Amino acid sequence: MTLQFIPYIMLNGNASEAIAFYEKALDAKVLSKQTFGQAPESVQNSMPSDVKDRVAHSVLRIREIEMFVADTEPGQQTHPGDRLSICITTNDIEKSKQFYGALQQGGQVITPLQEMYFSPAYAMVTDKFGITFQIFTTR
Repeated sequence: MTLQFIPYIMLNGNASEAIAFYEKALDAKVLSKQTFGQAPESVQNSMPSDVKDRVAHSVLRIREIEMFVADTEPGQQTHPGDRLSICITTNDIEKSKQFYGALQQGGQVITPLQEMYFSPAYAMVTDKFGITFQIFTTR
């Protein structure tokens, strides 16, 4: 089983600008970058055309550390306290279920654990201390 805890920055339409900034300021290397417009056609059909250029997910490497940067989904609100979350990444669906069950105790589920086009088991939960976690299961 693999397990990583990765900082995840969520922005509201300016993730591309932030990525370019981190490339210069932190000597970050962009390992991958996907826009909402690159999602499967069935997902794209439900989004406004002005959202398709937004960053759905990107991976930056700063020396040995990875950092994720993305824009929010259409209609998703951000608040100063939830722009930075921790992404728990594992290849074990059962472990994802365990983390999901434990972190929601006394907290709030933002996105229920479910299969998504990019993950067999993904969720977002704010724990009872106000910390937001994304649970991401790799294929």
